[in-house]
Amino acid sequence: MPEADPATRMKIVLVHPEIPGNTGSIGRTCVALDLELILIHPLGFDLTEKSVRRAGLDYWKHVQLSEYASWQAFLDDRALRSGQMFLFENDGAAGGSVYDMACPRDAYLVFGRETKGLPAEIRQGREAQTFCLPMRSPHIRSLNLANAVTAVAYQALTPYLS
Repeated sequence: MPEADPATRMKIVLVHPEIPGNTGSIGRTCVALDLELILIHPLGFDLTEKSVRRAGLDYWKHVQLSEYASWQAFLDDRALRSGQMFLFENDGAAGGSVYDMACPRDAYLVFGRETKGLPAEIRQGREAQTFCLPMRSPHIRSLNLANAVTAVAYQALTPYLS
């Protein structure tokens, strides 16, 4: 797969991530798929922690990383158009499952923190843009964030992979 033009590159957005190992693993996925990784503060860790680097291995230096002090700062800077943002939650997915979405090449795939998901103020008014990964077993409440991001990213990129 050739490297994407930065203007049309898909992005992964993590809002207030808490676990450094997950962020490191997600960064590694972003490098593999040529995706930008956007982190919305506050973070539950310092990016210089060994666990971030260990999970990202020696790939972390290749992560196309952007950081924002807040959700509003992110929105103000990026000026997303309608249909460009896709949110992911375990429940309340009015948009349907990840298999129902059709992402543009420059989509923003937005995930919340490991313990609480996306804040209500981010989800409010974006219900139709909220999707889930289906889970068939009633014994599972949620998936690991790094696993969920990877599954969603591959599904979102399917039309563009060759």
